Amino acid sequence: MGEPETSSEITCPQCGHRKRELMPVDACQFFYECTGCGVLLRPKPGDCCVFCSYGTVPCPPVQREGRTGGGGRCCG
Repeated sequence: MGEPETSSEITCPQCGHRKRELMPVDACQFFYECTGCGVLLRPKPGDCCVFCSYGTVPCPPVQREGRTGGGGRCCG
């Protein structure tokens, strides 16, 4: 497996706003403020971060483990 992707498009479940964001390569991002409506996103139950819950690409630690998101736990 090559280098993990480091950007993902987050879609807000509240307003549908989409934005491409850079992901941290060695950590989880637990919170994300939607730039469309201002809602504070948190991971869905069982997911490790907002990218695994709302992004088009799971976070780099989950990518390295070969999972595709949805239930991933990368940061303990």
